[in-house]
Amino acid sequence: MEAGARTARARVRSLTVSPETFRRVAYAALVALFLIVVSGATVRLTGSGLGCENWPRCGDTFLPPKDYHAVVEFGNRVVGFAVGITTLVAAGAAFRVPRLPRWLLWSAVALPFSVLAQGILGGITVIFELHPLIVMGHFLLSLVAIALALVVALGARDHARGPSAEQPLGASWLVLALVPSALALVVSGTLVTAAGPHSGGEDIQRFGGLVEALHIHIGATAVFGIAFLSLLAMLFLERRRAHAELLLAGGILALLLAQMAVGETQWRQGLPWGLVLVHVTLATAVWAVVVTLATRVVLRGRARLP
Repeated sequence: MEAGARTARARVRSLTVSPETFRRVAYAALVALFLIVVSGATVRLTGSGLGCENWPRCGDTFLPPKDYHAVVEFGNRVVGFAVGITTLVAAGAAFRVPRLPRWLLWSAVALPFSVLAQGILGGITVIFELHPLIVMGHFLLSLVAIALALVVALGARDHARGPSAEQPLGASWLVLALVPSALALVVSGTLVTAAGPHSGGEDIQRFGGLVEALHIHIGATAVFGIAFLSLLAMLFLERRRAHAELLLAGGILALLLAQMAVGETQWRQGLPWGLVLVHVTLATAVWAVVVTLATRVVLRGRARLP
């Protein structure tokens, strides 16, 4: 009888995933989702959006023909498959972590569904021959998936560390307001890309006028800048308790300065696709750090010491 009980307990322990292991898996899913954004942007900026004219096959076969655009597009699909596997592992692991908060469990479960939605929308994008609005939606859905993965990764980190004595910050409301302004900044940037020379293929239609889209993007940048500087001032006033938050805000500032430098350079150089890719990557990084800062501020005080 005792031997049977010990065997049952050993089986349960063997199925258990430690909080530290879950943290590592969550961060792996986050990295994979960031890579799929970069690889997807590469597809569009190299004009390889229809390198594979159907989905999920690439032409008449599953593997791509010996063509540059086909290889680029197929490479993005391979990265997408890896993302799907990684997020599935994270979701499965979440069920086996002892005492995992319910909100964190279901956030992890939502990750592979966000990737599935991406795959479906990717197929629709090909079917409709890279319609600009669908391409924009495809990119924005990637940003939502990254935000979700960040919430899971940071939640997993806090769960692995255990209870915290950190108290909420007075700047909480402002950092949450920064998220929609950052989203508006990125959305306006996708309008610029849709109106510019990198629509995904040689014969793909543009969407709107480039100058008008730039004006919208500049306006969104100004709104975000005002919100960010206000947040920076409030965090500075609470600098004794907000050291980590100030470091994250400093990271956002550095990314923004780099983003502005790249944006000015790419405009003067006639929008070469390599510089536009750097610009998109930096924009994704800004979004990621903004969500990281907001998530950290929200999680402060959720796991206080008893």
